[in-house]
Amino acid sequence: MKIEGKEYRTIWFENNIVKIIDQTKLPHQFVIKDLKRVKDAINAIKVMEVRGAPLIGATAAYGLVLAIIENNDQSFLKKTSEELINSRPTAINLKWAVDRMMKKLSRVNSNEILKIALNEAKEICEEDVKFCENIGISGVKIIEEIYNKKKGTVNILTHCNAGWLATINWGTATSPIYHAHKKGIPVHVWVDETRPRNQGANLTSYELNEEEVPNTIIADNTGGILMQRGEVDMCIVGTDRTLSTGDVANKIGTYLKALAAYDNNVPFYVALPSSTIDWDIKDFKDIPIEERNSEELSHVEGLDENNNVKKVLIYPKKSKTMNLAFDITPAKYISGLITEKGICEASEEGLGKLFK
Repeated sequence: MKIEGKEYRTIWFENNIVKIIDQTKLPHQFVIKDLKRVKDAINAIKVMEVRGAPLIGATAAYGLVLAIIENNDQSFLKKTSEELINSRPTAINLKWAVDRMMKKLSRVNSNEILKIALNEAKEICEEDVKFCENIGISGVKIIEEIYNKKKGTVNILTHCNAGWLATINWGTATSPIYHAHKKGIPVHVWVDETRPRNQGANLTSYELNEEEVPNTIIADNTGGILMQRGEVDMCIVGTDRTLSTGDVANKIGTYLKALAAYDNNVPFYVALPSSTIDWDIKDFKDIPIEERNSEELSHVEGLDENNNVKKVLIYPKKSKTMNLAFDITPAKYISGLITEKGICEASEEGLGKLFK
């Protein structure tokens, strides 16, 4: 996708260095950051210089490449793989990518291991690009159906950032939107601000602007009244972990949007590549929910009047905060899952038909 008219991906490998777009600097600064050691990759995941389940997985894969460059030793690789998995617990793509890499790299000849690791990391990225493109090809049909009935602009509400900045390219929730825009279907996106880190305002709106897709940022609590007024035709969100039962773990606030959509008969879709499906956990209560630093709630960052980025405290100094990063949307509130293999019901039966 594009930034200032130039094509980019979110992560790439160049001269034994992993290059990323530092997302903590967006939207006010565009910075390409070098990850030179595996600890840089772990830190990038922890502090959310990279974020979004598919991109976290790709970063972990390249992290293992950096580990081999740093110390070509199986015990170091194993220790590193565990540290990567523990860097963020909720997004299943992280463990999926590390397990996939380690399966390839265990007991491999040390002379060949770097080449194999690099090829596998690149394959994970290329696969994600294709999956996200296919999600768009499947999902755009829903937007087309709404447009053909409405004969006017299709208003889509999304939460957090499940755009190309959360993947390698195209995005998950945004891929159908980008495909619709490229086909000339008039779309407008209601962008949830998505407190506390404002991924909607800082990232989703930013990338939609770069692709010239009309969008409006709204406070997280505004979606309900827009649905009541008939100003939302559909919702599309991403997911950090989807169970085989169809239950979805996504950015905090997703559950409330699903409830509002359900009450107002607004279709609510979740877009995901199969790498985000957890086939093992059956009860959503067993999904680990990350609790993040309270400063994400108590402080905000932005430009001051001199165009300098500044961080300020907005809460009383003595106040306590609780910062859960994700919530669970039960399958019964989901209209369908949009995957690289097509659209299915959010259920074990629905997923079973697509993925044998």
